[in-house]
Amino acid sequence: MDCDSTPLDALAPTLARLRTHWQAARPDAVQRRNDLARLRDALRRRLDEMAAVVSADFGHRPRAETLLADGMTVLGEIDRLRRHLRGWMRPQRVGVGWRLWPARAQLRRVPVGVVGVIAPWNYPVNLALIPLATAIAAGNHVYLKPSEHTPRTSEFLHSLLAEVFPVERVAVALGDADVGATFAALPFDHLVFTGSTAVGRKVMAAAAPHLTPLTLELGGKSPAIVCPDYPLDKAAARLVTGKLFNAGQTCIAPDYVLIDAARRDALVEAIRREVRARYQGDAAQDLAHIINPAQRARLRGLLDDAGGRGLTVLPLLDLHGDGLLAPTLVIEPGDDAAVMGEEIFGPILPVLSYGSLDEAIAFVNARDRPLALYPFSHDRAQVESILQATLAGGVTVNDTLLHFAATGLPFGGIGPSGMGAYHGRAGFDAMTKALPVLWQSRLAASDLLKPPYARVRRLVDFIAR
Repeated sequence: MDCDSTPLDALAPTLARLRTHWQAARPDAVQRRNDLARLRDALRRRLDEMAAVVSADFGHRPRAETLLADGMTVLGEIDRLRRHLRGWMRPQRVGVGWRLWPARAQLRRVPVGVVGVIAPWNYPVNLALIPLATAIAAGNHVYLKPSEHTPRTSEFLHSLLAEVFPVERVAVALGDADVGATFAALPFDHLVFTGSTAVGRKVMAAAAPHLTPLTLELGGKSPAIVCPDYPLDKAAARLVTGKLFNAGQTCIAPDYVLIDAARRDALVEAIRREVRARYQGDAAQDLAHIINPAQRARLRGLLDDAGGRGLTVLPLLDLHGDGLLAPTLVIEPGDDAAVMGEEIFGPILPVLSYGSLDEAIAFVNARDRPLALYPFSHDRAQVESILQATLAGGVTVNDTLLHFAATGLPFGGIGPSGMGAYHGRAGFDAMTKALPVLWQSRLAASDLLKPPYARVRRLVDFIAR
């Protein structure tokens, strides 16, 4: 199915229309809350339709995974935005210091204008609507570019948003990479992009001529470190959940696991048991398909490279079907293996051993800072040593993925894994301007601070101390 592409020459006029209407009538608190309530209600009523179109775009994705990842998370985020909106909008009193007394000062969170959102295909509703809802809560208008790789879902989003918002407040651009490239180069007041690090660099370059502020949610190789004290069966279960949810097509999926050398083979066997217990027979329907042939070919290429290097490659299931790729472990790949050279974004998990925790930490630190980090240990001191010695976009201790769903935590990367953060207050702050305002009193010492300074020398000397 192909979406009707938005003409390239229509993108700039649409942005201009959104900005003109925003300047004429900036949304107040009542409109923002009402908009969010209507968006929540419309999405909730159409959850089954959402799950169906997402599954159709993937070839198959379990309804439960779509309802959790693209339904629950968006509804929960909208609830948090509505609950805290008035408090976040309230001006914050700021001290001015005795030198400026009796002036007073405040910080006001004011909307910036029109926010652009470029959403990816892996969670096509979540990663479109959470930044969009945040921008609405912040008082902005929004121009959304959903992924061309999920055309049915993009049409669904177009229909959903047209049901909720007038065209002068929210617009949707449909189309391929050319539309996306032109879209990224528009002079937005803020631009949110979620996708690969390579494309993120292109988006940043496209935005640079306008000095457009960016929130970049990228990816990378997110490690899990299983410490010697942590039970293997529990580690295996939680790693499998994080790795195989959406068939590993998750930016914060564990990309490789480091395990103490003495227990490496035992962890491999525990993961094998866990996968087979979950996905054998008819239960294989609970494994999502890989999004398209190009992604499947890329993933198979990673496995072919590993096999060609003589590495142990362990498929964990016997699966058949064009859209499927069996969960697979790759044992002790070196840095030269393709599976360690790029984000995997699929159901492949490298397993590597370490001799000491310091060695594991050094291995992580020798690579780009990841979007997520997963330490597994019941020893608080060991966890703290990992947190103190590493830096990642976010951390879940003794589990995977869940920090993304914690509405009170900001979500964002660092360095090659991203720039800026959103979710909750962090997103509201990113999509507003902290406007400093100083209110001068009727009588103020500044009225005296003017030439000739000889007349006020004592006052100047006193203030300058």
